[in-house]
Amino acid sequence: MGATANPYSLSSSPAHPSPSLNRSLFPRFHRPLLKLHFFNEPQSPRLVAVRSQNSNSESPVSNVDGFGSGSKRSAYFDDSEASSSSSAIDFLTLCHRLKTTKRKGWINHGIKGPESIADHMYRMALMALIAGDLSDVNRERCIKMAIVHDIAEAIVGDITPSDCVPKEEKRRREQAALNEMCEVLGGGMRAEEIKELWAEYENNSSMEANLVKDFDKVEMILQALEYETDCNTH
Repeated sequence: MGATANPYSLSSSPAHPSPSLNRSLFPRFHRPLLKLHFFNEPQSPRLVAVRSQNSNSESPVSNVDGFGSGSKRSAYFDDSEASSSSSAIDFLTLCHRLKTTKRKGWINHGIKGPESIADHMYRMALMALIAGDLSDVNRERCIKMAIVHDIAEAIVGDITPSDCVPKEEKRRREQAALNEMCEVLGGGMRAEEIKELWAEYENNSSMEANLVKDFDKVEMILQALEYETDCNTH
């Protein structure tokens, strides 16, 4: 009997075709590279050159940090630095799905051109940014939590009550997806922070989580009103 495929794996699937994790999602030298400062831990300054097919003074990348004297230059990357950059790009490429995956609740209601998961999280983050001051509430933490609270949906999609997935099963799928995403990121301090923020929100274990859950509801209500207004004017 053949092995059953994991529907929540990052490997290619009809719903979410994606490259295997055994290779980079973003070829390191596929295009000219600029400095990338996506590191899990503080690092000492190092020289990162720009690799370009046509290095010259007119090139927009040729004069970065003094490069571009007219001669071609090779790129030299510290191994750990290049690895961190590659992991960050792979993670961000995966998160691109949040921009393209539409919120299923609106699709089920027949909304044309519905918001994406990223649209929803972005406005929640803005709500946290402009909200009035509350004692004992960390605004920065609220903003971060709003940005990551639905991040696992990059893999599992937007699971709604209409899918009839039990709450515990939904959480299991999302936890597995989150763990996989953090592996793509390469682990480290930032990955652990994302896990912590997500769990805090899911468990509603802080004032910040409680507030962000309120933002989640308010954003949905605001979006519904906007769709209703748009429908009435067309």
